[in-house]
Amino acid sequence: MGDYQWTIADLLSYMGRNADLLWEYFVTHVIMVLAGVGLAFVIGVPLGVLCSRNERSARFILAVTSTLQVIPSLALLVLLMLAFGLGTTTVVVGLLLYSLNPIVRNTYVGLKQVNASYVEAGRGVGMSPIQLLFKVRFPLALTYMLTGLRIAAVIAIGVATIAPLVGGDGLGREIYSGLNGQNPLRIYAGAIPAALLAIVSDIVLGALQRKLNLSQRKSSKNASKKEPSASPTA
Repeated sequence: MGDYQWTIADLLSYMGRNADLLWEYFVTHVIMVLAGVGLAFVIGVPLGVLCSRNERSARFILAVTSTLQVIPSLALLVLLMLAFGLGTTTVVVGLLLYSLNPIVRNTYVGLKQVNASYVEAGRGVGMSPIQLLFKVRFPLALTYMLTGLRIAAVIAIGVATIAPLVGGDGLGREIYSGLNGQNPLRIYAGAIPAALLAIVSDIVLGALQRKLNLSQRKSSKNASKKEPSASPTA
């Protein structure tokens, strides 16, 4: 493969000729990531809420999710393959387990950072615990929760590239086909879209996180209100 001479024009030509196949791999990759991270968010947020309410549960849950994340990704997928067999299900469950730790941990930290005075004010106007959670605590912890989602998405996009080793699809299939055939064009045709997907996801979720940052919006509004108006000169 080292003696294979190729240029950027060759890569672009190859990607153009195989655009339909690469697009199919790309869509499959995105679907796997969305399924895994989405399930992790649905499961992880309630676990984060539970952690914020019970420190004993927090220690146990965070220890479990941290342990899951330090297991090598290929080893975890192989273990899951024994239970779920070859295919996309194994990959999605693996992405779910890998994405839990950042989502649970950041939800927990975000809820613990909520100022108690806001919660007391909500109780003072007669809010129920559910109303406090959705109308006070979640909005104030949203920045932390999005940080966890952002980390989980980037991790999942990377882990999903090894899906072909356990019978999955996605951009990793193009990468491993290139490795097996010693064809650098196929390797880069799979690796570059995967890398761009991770970068774009991080940028988009980061922009959303900044837009929904309530503390920054409040401080900017307060600054604009306190800004003195120019007095006319005599």
